[in-house]
Amino acid sequence: MTFVSVNPTTGEPLARPPAWSSKEMRAAVTAAHKAWLLWRRTSFEERAGPLRRTASLLRKRRDELALLMAGEMGKPVTQGRSEVDKCAWVCEYYADHAAAFLAPETAATDATRSYVAYRPIGLVLAVMPWNFPLWQVYRFAAPALMAGNGGLLKHASNVPGCALAIEAIFREAGFPEHIFRTLLIDTKQTKSLIRHRHVAAVTLTGSTRAGQAVAREAGARLKKSVLELGGSDPYLILADADLELAVEACAISRMINSGQSCIAAKRFIVVHEVREEFERRLVERMAKVRMGDPFREDTEVGPQARHDLRDELHDQVQRSVDQGARCVLGGIVPEGPGAFYPPTVLTDVAKGMPAYAEELFGPVATIIPVANEKAAIKVANDTVFGLGAAVFTRDVERGERIAAEELDAGACFVNSHVKSDPRLPFGGIKESGYGRELARHGILEFVNAKTVYVR
Repeated sequence: MTFVSVNPTTGEPLARPPAWSSKEMRAAVTAAHKAWLLWRRTSFEERAGPLRRTASLLRKRRDELALLMAGEMGKPVTQGRSEVDKCAWVCEYYADHAAAFLAPETAATDATRSYVAYRPIGLVLAVMPWNFPLWQVYRFAAPALMAGNGGLLKHASNVPGCALAIEAIFREAGFPEHIFRTLLIDTKQTKSLIRHRHVAAVTLTGSTRAGQAVAREAGARLKKSVLELGGSDPYLILADADLELAVEACAISRMINSGQSCIAAKRFIVVHEVREEFERRLVERMAKVRMGDPFREDTEVGPQARHDLRDELHDQVQRSVDQGARCVLGGIVPEGPGAFYPPTVLTDVAKGMPAYAEELFGPVATIIPVANEKAAIKVANDTVFGLGAAVFTRDVERGERIAAEELDAGACFVNSHVKSDPRLPFGGIKESGYGRELARHGILEFVNAKTVYVR
């Protein structure tokens, strides 16, 4: 078996690295465990040095890495450069803050001294997706390594070049040879890997179905897991919203990474007073989005990562239209090579349609008209997902109340599109997963909060 990376713009194969045997996989895990037994004893200063050098190498190679992502999964190069910069940021963030995040916490008890000590737990297996092939990995790896853990990466099969580049950069930055390994294995091998006695925990970013499978394997062996899964983020457009601001934020969020983002805006829930104007403005804005070759500097939307994913997206659009939605922009698969899908707007979307209930992983915006704020909140929460949400209103206190108290999601934004930030915890509820990445919450997920009691 080989891992075939196909250029989604041209359909041409890019790389054919051989898949590992189970024997090779087990040998890599054994070597990583031996490396961890030494790494766990290092100081925060010793860990921070190579992580800061990792950030420097990422910035040095940002153009090269952006081109690699454009070739393997179609990300526009301008967005690829931004992704690399964000990876460097998260590395520096944890290099700067891990020691404080994991400092012992004294507790007042009847002991002479009692405190909580945070200690590494071992090898953390990461099962990662293709849509942000660098960022998804570094946001797990930076805190895991700074906490004194080791990392094992099972990346998506269509981005092997990115997966191998990540390991190479860590090694060049000065991390021990086996403390972070990219494993070229398939799904069946991943299941057996979770069972391996040296794998202490699992983190997955991906579909709800993939998360359920990993959770079953990890749970059966009482291993900690963190899951960041799908989303169908609602954006509430209230009657007093600044429509210029709202439309721009909605369009940017829906188009980022060619619409292939878990926290992209997907359902625009618009109250009737501003529905027509919002719809008109959104269509005008999305019609101006430049779709094309991801290697071009002016491209805003590239191809979808794979042809089968493009076809699945189009099927969701078609079934929604068949059930009564109106397509007011796009919705037609372009002729020619490449897994392209145009910026698309569906309106009059209602309960029961795929565009209402399912995650549309591509550049498709769905407008759901509602009567008022109360109805908007009800529709926003009428989903199995709970990753991100946003509300647009000129009444900031009103917006904050809705975001903090009314919306069922892990991240709720007011007058801004949802985004991840190393300084803030990131994750979802319901079928969008559990656990948190980033900020102090992220580094605490994979440590042993050990009670130390001295009489």
